[in-house]
Amino acid sequence: MYPTPSVHSTALDPATKPLVQVEHLTRVIATRAQRTIILDDVSFSILPHSLFAINGPSGSGKSTLLNMLTGIDRPTGGKVIFAGGRHVGIVFQFFQLIPTLTALENVLLALELGGGGGLPRGQWRRRALSCLELVGLAEYPRRLPSELSGGQQQRVAIARALANDPSVLVADEPTGNLDSKTAHQVFDTLAGLVERGKTVIYVTHDRELAARANTRIELLDGRIVAQQGAVAMTEVAR
Repeated sequence: MYPTPSVHSTALDPATKPLVQVEHLTRVIATRAQRTIILDDVSFSILPHSLFAINGPSGSGKSTLLNMLTGIDRPTGGKVIFAGGRHVGIVFQFFQLIPTLTALENVLLALELGGGGGLPRGQWRRRALSCLELVGLAEYPRRLPSELSGGQQQRVAIARALANDPSVLVADEPTGNLDSKTAHQVFDTLAGLVERGKTVIYVTHDRELAARANTRIELLDGRIVAQQGAVAMTEVAR
């Protein structure tokens, strides 16, 4: 039987209050033939300005959990609570850039769809260019995705996720489609966002990348079986 995590209250200091709180999250797929539990009573919290990893083998429920955090999928039971912020930035494994749009236009599209992140339309271009500069692509705003390397395309995807100034970025295997050297470079870009006030939640099956997080949980068969990090808001019950 796997250990069960429990969520603990925090001090009144706002810096220690959870930014994201997941309570008894369950996802079940039921058909006439069978009932499959994808997530089984998962509870944890994430502090602001965290680099938070969700680790586990294929089929452990990582991507399903991430889809719950972003609202792409809905739980069968339980809930996800965000303490603040309207926007969540999403970074996909396979970039999901619009191939007919330039790097700049891909970021501008995010601003268009997200309402500009509170900025007037006249400042959107400057905002998009600053996001590209932040990820090291200031020289390539007019390039199409096909004219960029895989690592550069993922950097554009990160810039797009930053466009509406979200407090939280969620990344699903953001380095899974890259070679080892490029993967670590892209991950460095993501990790550096924490110093700029962002909270970064990422899924990975790579234990080395998971170990770089200051807080992480490990999933197996839809349950949390381990956690690590002094600032973790999860605790494995004995």
